[in-house]
Amino acid sequence: MYNLLKGKRGIITGALDQNSIAWKVAEKAHEEGAEFVLTNAPIAMRMGEINALAEKTGSQIVPADATNVDELTNLFTQSQEILGGKIDFVLHSIGMSVNIRKKIPYTELNYDYYQKGIDVSALSFHKMLAVAKKLDAINEGGSVVALTYMAAQRTYPFYTDMADIKAMLESIARSFGYHYGLEKKVRINTVSQSPTKTTAGAGIKGFGDFYDYANAIAPLGNADAESCADYCITLFSDLTRMVTMQNLFHDGGYSSTGVSDIVMQKMGLEE
Repeated sequence: MYNLLKGKRGIITGALDQNSIAWKVAEKAHEEGAEFVLTNAPIAMRMGEINALAEKTGSQIVPADATNVDELTNLFTQSQEILGGKIDFVLHSIGMSVNIRKKIPYTELNYDYYQKGIDVSALSFHKMLAVAKKLDAINEGGSVVALTYMAAQRTYPFYTDMADIKAMLESIARSFGYHYGLEKKVRINTVSQSPTKTTAGAGIKGFGDFYDYANAIAPLGNADAESCADYCITLFSDLTRMVTMQNLFHDGGYSSTGVSDIVMQKMGLEE
């Protein structure tokens, strides 16, 4: 370990089980010397194994509905009390699409579900940042990272409304990143991760086939949850103190590769 986060305090959202990226981030942050509060929606906490993670990392849990400003206010207030000072880093790892769960095609979206997805997966990021800024809860030079996916830039039919929602999430990072950076030197970035074998990813139709496709395209193969956690740790650290308002691809080179020899061979296009 490198003690990259020694003395730093954080809030980590979205750790559901050992397959989730947020879970890996928490483990890595603990190894690198950070203290943090874990949080998730009450219903997700009942479904997940967050208590085991809290015990492993010596962390406390503050439940919060990320769509509720009052609960977010309580989260940031309690976290500062628990940790003994302002926050240095925050991970936003929150995403949900009822339309995807119910396998509703993009051209036939249920708009109530769509609005719910926007509120949970994108507006929650704005609300979180707005609450933190109002409370002056994040130290100067602090870092906020949200997890996203490349469907925000390119069309992936199976990702339906979540593609639009992730585009909004990335826009919030840029827009809020400007204001928070100007006033408090707080950095805000998004990490666009490879298809990853998480509980959420596995719920997407055709995920297994696409995982294999992306793995065949990317020169380094798909980045796993643990390597994504490593990347997030560097963004929380002082080593990236001048990086903000960026959408950073962590995908083994997939986003820069047009086609690969492996895929052409599988399609019989290369002798």
